[in-house]
Amino acid sequence: MENVQNPLKVGVVGAGYWGPNLARNFVNSSDWELKAICDQDMTRAEDLARKTGSPAVVGSIGALLENHDIDAVAIATPARTHHAIAMQALSAGKHVLVEKPLADNRRSGMEMVAAAEASGAVLMADHTYCYTPAVMKIQELICEGELGEILYIDSVRINLGLVQPDVDVFWDLAPHDLSILDFILPGGLASATVSAQGADPLHSGKSCVGYLSLPLANGALAHIHVNWLSPTKIRQMVIGGSRRTLVWDDLNPQQRISVYDRGVTLGDSRDRQEDATIRKAAAINYRLGDTWSPALPEYEALGKMVGEFAASIREGRSARTDGRAALRVLSVLEAASRSLARGGRRSQVSGSELLLEKAI
Repeated sequence: MENVQNPLKVGVVGAGYWGPNLARNFVNSSDWELKAICDQDMTRAEDLARKTGSPAVVGSIGALLENHDIDAVAIATPARTHHAIAMQALSAGKHVLVEKPLADNRRSGMEMVAAAEASGAVLMADHTYCYTPAVMKIQELICEGELGEILYIDSVRINLGLVQPDVDVFWDLAPHDLSILDFILPGGLASATVSAQGADPLHSGKSCVGYLSLPLANGALAHIHVNWLSPTKIRQMVIGGSRRTLVWDDLNPQQRISVYDRGVTLGDSRDRQEDATIRKAAAINYRLGDTWSPALPEYEALGKMVGEFAASIREGRSARTDGRAALRVLSVLEAASRSLARGGRRSQVSGSELLLEKAI
């Protein structure tokens, strides 16, 4: 086990959009020492280094691994490069943190997970939303049974966003929602199939508006709406349970989570265990109760995430958003692409039959 008193040493690969956020949180964490910034654009890397305590600057992952004493590598580069960089770092005995998505295809993701498990290294996905106070509280409420049995989940993530040059709206935005579902649902994201519908009204060559539907346990359904073209920004998730319904509005800092003791009750628990005929005949009761909003702590999610990365290394355990969690998300994205290519027909999620359960 690592000495808890000594900061772990990390190199950040990628000084573009997300790398500076990672570098800043590593610098601000007592668990970490930022040793180097790696980017092919040396001017960009040097600019980031000046803002983060002047760590070393290198132009390649090879130079980073050969010339600097580090424990871990944090990757913030385009998805198509994740596999090569991660495999090189894992081969050098380093722990690896990867920006979402884990890779640009499931096969590459599987190789990364296998390499990490074979070497005993931590492979962690930067599923940032999973470390927000709101999502941590949602997971707690679901695990404690406060919502009851999950009946449906509706998620909306829309804004007037940048049309990405290399991915469609599903691969750009849906990883956030899928990683949240994997984090909050008991057993993780275990949907065996997915259907996807997309539209490209700009004729950009990729979907700019999209809808995902995933069947969940016990006949429940999750629905995800992603959109680059909306003039208004919405980040909202509704989780309907047999006991209560939860609404998470990420853009409402005064009341991010609201829990409604309102809903529909279909008979009692004994009725629900009988066959479909009895269930249809059961009386439907409408429940109108109180609404409450749990108090949430204030902290930066990325700070929590880098702390979890350090803790998983020191404790020799899987991270809360480990490689297998990221692989489940990646498998759904790949199945969604197949569904989209087939006109929205339901597509099998590869690996779902293996029941890749997340560590709890």
